[in-house]
Amino acid sequence: MKTWMKFCLMAVALPTLLLTSACEDDDDDVMTMDQKANVMVVHASPNAPSVDLYVDGTKANTAALAYPRNTGYLQVQAGTRNVKVTPAGASATNAVIDANLTLAANMNYSVFAAGPVTGISALVVEDNLAAPAAGKAHVRFFHLSPDAPRVDVVVQGGGDLFSDIEFKEATAFTPVNAGSYTLLVQPVNTNTNAVTATVNLEAGKIYTIFAKGFLNPPSGNTNTLGAEVIVNK
Repeated sequence: MKTWMKFCLMAVALPTLLLTSACEDDDDDVMTMDQKANVMVVHASPNAPSVDLYVDGTKANTAALAYPRNTGYLQVQAGTRNVKVTPAGASATNAVIDANLTLAANMNYSVFAAGPVTGISALVVEDNLAAPAAGKAHVRFFHLSPDAPRVDVVVQGGGDLFSDIEFKEATAFTPVNAGSYTLLVQPVNTNTNAVTATVNLEAGKIYTIFAKGFLNPPSGNTNTLGAEVIVNK
């Protein structure tokens, strides 16, 4: 079953990232102070250090964000916000990512820091958190292993859940029957299981699964290829 699509991902390399969205100059679209967007930042760079997050100059995390963790959804004032990512403990003036994001009220976004530290980039997507139908869960897959080839995601004992996914590609959220699944991540056109992950997908919940780590880690790095599960809702 080939239920996949590419999102439009904004990706630019360090040392400085500038992510912008166009907005119309319309006096009728005035943001009130109670209009919020929800933003999750995910540390998916397998050889980057822990980081801190600043929104409009104010630190947004209480503890350093380590690979492969995420912030959960943070409520952020809608409109154009400046987001900076710094090495843990550094000030906002030492940002390695400096991003202006235009965020719509009542919308949900994920920002993934992906790739090796020498070529890290930011992937920004809107998250559709519409409730699944009765008895269903929603799941999507991100390929975020820098040195892994294109992959299929196969349900053990079943068929392909997602097919032919390349690095930095994301699928759409896809409805599946709630239950426990063993998922096999296989290089395309092989039956080799590069990753085997058992996941319990609960009815009414929404999940992101991403391939993480290195297929062949560089010297001194122990972040091998695996899978990380995020409960979006």
